[in-house]
Amino acid sequence: MTATPPDRAAVAPPDLLLAPLGRLLRPLVRLLIRRGITFPVLAGLLRGLYVEVARRDLLTEPRARTDSRISLLTGIHRKELRRQRAPEPPAPPAVVTLDTQIMARWLGSPATTDAAGRPLPLPRSGAAPSFESLVTAVTRDVRPRAVLDDWLGQGRVTLDAAGRVCLLATAFLPPPGSAAQLYYFARNLHDHMAAAAGNLLAGEAPPFLERSLHYDRLGPAAAARLEAEGRKAAQRMLLDLNRLALSLAEAEEGQALPAGTPTRRVNLGVYLYVEEEDPGAGG
Repeated sequence: MTATPPDRAAVAPPDLLLAPLGRLLRPLVRLLIRRGITFPVLAGLLRGLYVEVARRDLLTEPRARTDSRISLLTGIHRKELRRQRAPEPPAPPAVVTLDTQIMARWLGSPATTDAAGRPLPLPRSGAAPSFESLVTAVTRDVRPRAVLDDWLGQGRVTLDAAGRVCLLATAFLPPPGSAAQLYYFARNLHDHMAAAAGNLLAGEAPPFLERSLHYDRLGPAAAARLEAEGRKAAQRMLLDLNRLALSLAEAEEGQALPAGTPTRRVNLGVYLYVEEEDPGAGG
């Protein structure tokens, strides 16, 4: 069954947010403990975030960003606010990397996919469509041979009997345990939470897409079948929309936007989660 959106006009009071907030934070706390991040470290981070959000996101008028006003909004004492003034944190590594751009083009262009949307084997060099032309369409700062050697080493591609480059993966994830991987998942989780929070606070504004399919009390075979079909359906949707996004981006190339027109970032994500249920838990 699909979840129905809440009545966004009736924003929950603070007390009602605490119980769902605990459920929301539980997996995050589990991750932090397993990675050795203690409560005092997290508390310091949250204190700084409270100050930053109040100052930058809520108090949009610079003259209103006084310590007294921030203290009133956050509950943090003014003496502590003075200790919070610190240099900006380093910028996170890029999530949309050269590798992800090349793979998105391979999976999104009609010239490099078959009628079913599957990536075609590409000649290593030569005129488009080729692996060389695919890389140079994204960048001329890195040699296509260097990209190919790196992808072969990572098992992202292989060479067939004719020497063509065959794509083995349909998504390019950062290396496990790397800083880029942490920021990749943090960005996706941030955008999901931002959509949910925006829907709770937006009043009459159009809601962000936020839906899920939820079934419980399923036997192992049924759960495994649903998980497998869910993975395939999600992959099909993302590939279809990647092709659309690439065509829209290519259509805009060379067309200057009117002065002052803001650009937008779009992140459409899909998640799937399966866990064993507690036999003693209520329905």
